[in-house]
Amino acid sequence: MYFIGVTTAQSSINPVFPKWAEALGLDNAALLGIDFAVHDEPHHYREAVAFIKAHPMAMGALVTTHKIDLFNAAEDLFDAMDPLSRSMGEISSIYKRDGKLYGRTVDPMNGGKALNALLPKDYWKADQTSPAACILGAGGAGIALSWFLMQSGRDHPKRIMISDRDPAKLEQMKRFHAALESESVLEYHYCPKPVDNDALVAQSPPGSLIVNATGLGKDAPGSPLTGAVQFPPGAIAWDLNYRGQLVFLDQARSQPHVRAVDGWQYFIYGWSSVIADVFDLEIADGSEELAELSRLAIDCRT
Repeated sequence: MYFIGVTTAQSSINPVFPKWAEALGLDNAALLGIDFAVHDEPHHYREAVAFIKAHPMAMGALVTTHKIDLFNAAEDLFDAMDPLSRSMGEISSIYKRDGKLYGRTVDPMNGGKALNALLPKDYWKADQTSPAACILGAGGAGIALSWFLMQSGRDHPKRIMISDRDPAKLEQMKRFHAALESESVLEYHYCPKPVDNDALVAQSPPGSLIVNATGLGKDAPGSPLTGAVQFPPGAIAWDLNYRGQLVFLDQARSQPHVRAVDGWQYFIYGWSSVIADVFDLEIADGSEELAELSRLAIDCRT
């Protein structure tokens, strides 16, 4: 199995994978990292996908950071793809079935599972001052999380604010959202500088969910916010990263009225679901098997 990322050697999955492979009965399974620069050359993504498709020992891959770029560069190399992956324009799970190469996105549901685990029940159901969701970053992780928050029939925020320093990403987000039905009010904010994100966070209602979906702190140094940011009272600051500098979480922890949460649970859900795809396993939500994988992983956390 391959791991397509930016700094794969630093991931906690490296010591975790052998323990998981043993627990799941995956004899002789190995995990190999492939590092690309952020927004790398399209032919690099195509070469990686073509290799996985052609090599009989390559079972599949988890894709992080490069989900959208890989989709754009290599969509035609896949024999089948789930509809949500096509509508979002991203691939996070690559696997094979009967000689055919499949791609799908796992982030929407995994992000939702992790979010449900950290929010109290009926969190969004409040009065006119109910908390908002403020997603910093309109890339693949931000798109996936916004999809989950917008789903009808779920407890959802009345207001979802999305920011990015790239207007093109915001436009892509708008186009994706246009095909969805939602009762949430959607706002798109062009924030070329961290101070612009500061202003967006500061004007969020009390108790709002503030999400770092930019990759800053892991794939690149820093934070989407400055050290002068003021989180709203009772805010939940959720960093989708679990390793690296995690400056965003340090900024949140410096304010006593903010609950800071890292992306560890997101990591567990994401990796277990892709491993299930790649090795054609069933790892059910809430199962003892998933709980055991989580227990094994915590001892290897870096």
